[in-house]
Amino acid sequence: MERGTRKGRRDGVSGAETRSIDFEQAAVESVLGGYETLPGVRDEMMDADGQPRPHWVPFLAELAELGPEGIRRRFSAADRYLRESGVFYRVYDDAGGNERPWSLSHIPLLLEKSDWQVLAEGLIERAELLEALLADLYGPGALVAGGALPAAAVAGSPEFLRPLVGVAPRGGRYLRFYAADVGRGPDGRWWVLSDRTQAPSGVGYALENRLAVTRALPDVSRTLRMERLASFFQNFRASLLKLDTTGEGRVGLLTPGSLNETYFEHALLARYLGFLLVEGEDLTVRGDAVNVRTVAGLKRIDVLLRRLDADFGDPLELNAHSRLGVPGLVHAVRQGGVALANALGSGLVEAPALMAFLPTLALQVLGRPLALPHVATWWCGQAAERAEVCEHLDDLVLTSAFGNAIPGLPRRFSAVGADLTAAERKRIETIMALRGGDLVAQDIARISTMPVWSGDKLVPRPFTLRVFLAATDDGWVVMPGGFCRISESRDARAFSMQRGDRSADVWVLSTEEVSSATLMPSPENVRIRRSSGTLPSRAADNLFWLGRYLERAEASLRLVRALVGRLSEVESSSGPLVMRLVSLLATWGAVPRDLARGTPARYGLAALTRNDLPGSLPQLVRSARASASVIRDRFSPDGWRALLDLEACIEAPLTGNVSEADAYERADAALRIIAAFSGLASENMNRLAGWRFLEIGRRIERSIALLRFARTFAEPAAPRGALNVLLQLADSQITYRTRYVMLEARGPVLDLVLLDPDNPRSLMFQIQRIADHLRVLPGRDPDLPPSLAERLVGRILSDLIAHTAETFELKHFDAMEADMLKLSDEIGAHYFIQGPEEAVYWPVAT
Repeated sequence: MERGTRKGRRDGVSGAETRSIDFEQAAVESVLGGYETLPGVRDEMMDADGQPRPHWVPFLAELAELGPEGIRRRFSAADRYLRESGVFYRVYDDAGGNERPWSLSHIPLLLEKSDWQVLAEGLIERAELLEALLADLYGPGALVAGGALPAAAVAGSPEFLRPLVGVAPRGGRYLRFYAADVGRGPDGRWWVLSDRTQAPSGVGYALENRLAVTRALPDVSRTLRMERLASFFQNFRASLLKLDTTGEGRVGLLTPGSLNETYFEHALLARYLGFLLVEGEDLTVRGDAVNVRTVAGLKRIDVLLRRLDADFGDPLELNAHSRLGVPGLVHAVRQGGVALANALGSGLVEAPALMAFLPTLALQVLGRPLALPHVATWWCGQAAERAEVCEHLDDLVLTSAFGNAIPGLPRRFSAVGADLTAAERKRIETIMALRGGDLVAQDIARISTMPVWSGDKLVPRPFTLRVFLAATDDGWVVMPGGFCRISESRDARAFSMQRGDRSADVWVLSTEEVSSATLMPSPENVRIRRSSGTLPSRAADNLFWLGRYLERAEASLRLVRALVGRLSEVESSSGPLVMRLVSLLATWGAVPRDLARGTPARYGLAALTRNDLPGSLPQLVRSARASASVIRDRFSPDGWRALLDLEACIEAPLTGNVSEADAYERADAALRIIAAFSGLASENMNRLAGWRFLEIGRRIERSIALLRFARTFAEPAAPRGALNVLLQLADSQITYRTRYVMLEARGPVLDLVLLDPDNPRSLMFQIQRIADHLRVLPGRDPDLPPSLAERLVGRILSDLIAHTAETFELKHFDAMEADMLKLSDEIGAHYFIQGPEEAVYWPVAT
């Protein structure tokens, strides 16, 4: 579209100011390039005359000043931030649930404050209506009884939960968090496309988008008066804390678990809001209260921010097949023992079928029409509406009335009538005649476009905007921004936006100075505390196994490095030391036992790359990452990046004619990353229960590895050079050379590796540290006899003290290893949640 030009001189503008305006105009023109709007569609950046809207001009001028190379560099920085922060979204497709990196459109959506205020006020009114509907539908039912709402439009929804009828939510509100997907039509009006009342998602991703974009464009974001997001979260957090009757501030975010598509957001919000991230198995109902299982026993939790679909919340009274919920949760809600945000059953009013009746219901409930319209909707459960839909099918979109699967149609069915084949149309008409109540028809809304940076220029793309509202004691507050989804397609129909390809930040621009609100309390209200709060058993379990998997990976890497390092230079492929190393790797499941043409390099390559072996490095690193991924709320960004770096290092291609040097370099690089992670854990983690379980896992695993190394390389019949290998594996060569300056001797080597309490790599050191941790773990009563775990550690310590290096025999190694495995089982039985038994591959030595 051809753009007009603006006059360079204005009345009352000086020559210097005119030159500034001309410069700004030239800069804006340079960044706009050949930007062409889509015909018949409103564009957020350009007006009908082809001119940039005034509130976009400062942003475009700042962008132009960066230049194409500067823009690419800044946007790459945003992508790098998201990648290093581990921001992902899980997509379920034919390949299963795969983590995909978060895709950010770097140009934010800019909205004027006055424009935003109209949208916000309309959504507040809509939230009030939906709250009133829930109160009636789960209460007196006057709207259905009076004929304003067909009973089938309510009872036909799977989100109408009969056990919750007559149950008033604690705190008096069904909705405490609400979101609406909106789009802007060609006339400039905002339209509601859908309501989100079940467990609205996206607010955490909106927060990450803001962090990424403002880090990439700090000067731009500082120049523009952009409304901050923190005050919204502050108000929402305060409203939930007021529901806590225990006075302990214990609020949980109930997540379906790490396999949920938005799990990253759950962990982010829990950390940002200071809430406890819990899964159904973390919780148990005792009496009328909900309790969280912690390493210190059961702790009451009064408030849950629910991100789990309501039907899965309680297998006793709702979905009996659910393994994600909390047995007895409905009972606790019924007795007022827990407050849920949002209330169970609140997803009822987000059904598209209800949209057909909202205009009439608004007149009856609010006494006025809705200020913010929504897309016209016809529920096909009524004869007259069904006939009208059939008559105008080509101009409408058909979709599920209640968001669930419809027999005979695809699971996520939604189709434009004009796009249906004759056979599809006939099938739809048959289903409509038999089960018309399962379908709704809606107008095809044409939504506006916004600029997207593609290659080295701006192009228009359609978008929808999700706006978030939180209920407080003073009414609804609207987050000044939102979650913007952008389509890669030029199709500006809202129908095509069901799955946005990218997301963008949303900047609400104010004409006044914006407040610098923060989630941090005022200095005078900060209460001193040295505890980080409750540690759920599941979190302790995963920290424990994270430590074990990383230590196991380190032991395997040390074996690989010894195999392909100096040993390969002095030993043949069939030499006794090489065979012992290979046998140990094979026993651990790291290499196949029947590898053809086995050279040290091939064995090392197998341990480093094979995905089909339970003890190979790729499997161990994935297991470590899986353990860490379910405790993201307790994981520092640096620690997470170290794990991602380790995974990238191990999974980088290593094929072709690989030499011992290549395998050695890969193992050495991975060991350095693990050392970095260990340093982060040692220097950055507070010495609280979580760190102790991570440490206990590491120490147990290192003890088992040391016992196996000593049994393999320090037996009396071990070949020459075996003791040197043992020192390498125990990372004790420098200490030994400094202390003895002589060839390896069995007694001194075993004393250093097993019995020296000052050697941080010795067995004695590991056992002493485990004993120290066990004595101060939560829930231990100092007046009671030592626990079984403490007694096992005491027995191992006694055995170590009772022996000298010369008196160790193979049977002693075997007995201590058996005790270490019993110790691990006892810690798990005492502190962790015991779900279905999992096969953890760490075979007993033979």
